[in-house]
Amino acid sequence: MLKLEPRPQASPFWSIASPLLALVITVVLGVILFAALGKDPVKGLAVFFWEPLSSPYRLGELMVKATPLLLIALGLAVCFRSNVWNIGAEGQFIIGAVLAGGVALLAGKDTSRWIVLAILLAGVLGGMAWAGLTAVLRDRFNANEILVSLMLVYVATQVLTWLVFGPWKDPAGYNFPQTKTFEAVTQIPRLMQGSRVSIGLVIALAAAAALWIFLFRTRAGFAQQVGGLAPAAARYAGFSSRKALWIALLVSGGAAGLAGALEVAGPIGQLTPYVPAGYGFAAIIVAFVGRLHPVGMIFSAILMSMFYIGGELAQSRLGLPKSLTGVFQGLLLFTLLACDTLIAYRIRFQIASARG
Repeated sequence: MLKLEPRPQASPFWSIASPLLALVITVVLGVILFAALGKDPVKGLAVFFWEPLSSPYRLGELMVKATPLLLIALGLAVCFRSNVWNIGAEGQFIIGAVLAGGVALLAGKDTSRWIVLAILLAGVLGGMAWAGLTAVLRDRFNANEILVSLMLVYVATQVLTWLVFGPWKDPAGYNFPQTKTFEAVTQIPRLMQGSRVSIGLVIALAAAAALWIFLFRTRAGFAQQVGGLAPAAARYAGFSSRKALWIALLVSGGAAGLAGALEVAGPIGQLTPYVPAGYGFAAIIVAFVGRLHPVGMIFSAILMSMFYIGGELAQSRLGLPKSLTGVFQGLLLFTLLACDTLIAYRIRFQIASARG
């Protein structure tokens, strides 16, 4: 029989190998799933793991998807390391997109290109303000930040829906629920011609480097993590748990809002009801698969964006529902949680003794 035996200390090997094992198990389960659906498993896996890498254009699209995932995950990593459970990054992403879109709608033909900075700043402030609501309720009334942040996602969605169906609806848009297309001057600068990859990718990579410095090379980052791991020790050392709460949520909300601004002023180019793409929820998986480490989250963001693109290709080429993306994301999360057991426990084979 198998027995789980507690380890004297957490396994450094499995803390790294666990996400890799989870990915392998996810692939195996994917093979079984494709076979059960009557599809060629080799073609199915190729759609998810090869097609997104098969050309420079598709690599560019991979980076377009990975940029918001990485930005949001970086902000969430600050929260989770601080033991603050912000589950509502999707709402902060939406409000960041709304405020950024509002600034973009003010642009005219003669507007300066510097409005791009105002658009990005509006997105950051929008996300911070929305996360700040969670911080206020947790700080003043000890409300559960998981429930509050999650419920605010639905409020943010309704705000967006009201705007695109109402006051911001394009009068020349043939009654579609969307704003007018933003002026070209508001477009986030792209890194190269013929690709949709924008400076958002550079911003995300710079944010990853900044987070590494903050977490592992500054006293403030150390205080943030101590507050999450050992609140009593943090208070004894003079670190403020209240300050840690506000920093975690404002940084996380600002990162999600920035991702929303980059999305609407970049690939989308307007506000529509389809701005919520699930990035805020998928970024939770990105953060944990990447072990809440900036470098790990870069690779996990790329992996998760492969699932997004693979889901779209599976719909068009294999006739499978686009929801297959969520299936793969869920499989990866659940297998990761299962494999993480090996960090704190080891498996022992024990022969059961027969009793006469």
